[in-house]
Amino acid sequence: MQLNNILLSVSGKRTDDDILRLAGRIARRSKAKVYVVYVIEVKRSLPLDADIESETRRGEETLDHAERVAQEQDYEIETELLQARGVGPAIVDEAVERGTDLIVVGLSYERPFGEFSLGETVPYILKNAPCRVMVYREPMSEGIK
Repeated sequence: MQLNNILLSVSGKRTDDDILRLAGRIARRSKAKVYVVYVIEVKRSLPLDADIESETRRGEETLDHAERVAQEQDYEIETELLQARGVGPAIVDEAVERGTDLIVVGLSYERPFGEFSLGETVPYILKNAPCRVMVYREPMSEGIK
C-alpha cells in the first residue's frame, strides 16, 4: 500500500502522541507527507472567523507539541489550525483538498452515561472520508471494565 499524504487530527488529548508516533513510522516507510490539523469548533452563535483566543492558544500549543514529537521521531510535518462548525466535516474537507491517502484520528475511551461512545466526529469521518481511515482508541483505564 503506497501512501503519499497522511492527515492527522490532533485534539490535545492523550492519544495525540501515540498517533503522531504511529504516523511517523508509516510516513518514514512510505516517504509520505504528514499534515497535522487542530480544529476549533465554532458555535453557530459566533461568526466562523471569530477570534476565540483561549481555543486558538490551546490549538497552537497542541500543534507546537506535535512538531516536537515529530522532530523526536525524525520526520517532518506540516501543521494547520482550522476553524469550522464541525470537526468531522473539517477533517474530511481537508483530506479531500490535500488528496489524502490516510486519515489518522485518536479516540479517547470515554463512557458518557455508562456506555462507550465513538462521539460524533469519528463516525462522520468513517462515513464520509474518501480515503482510508485509521482510528486509534486508547486502552480502557484500569478501573473501567
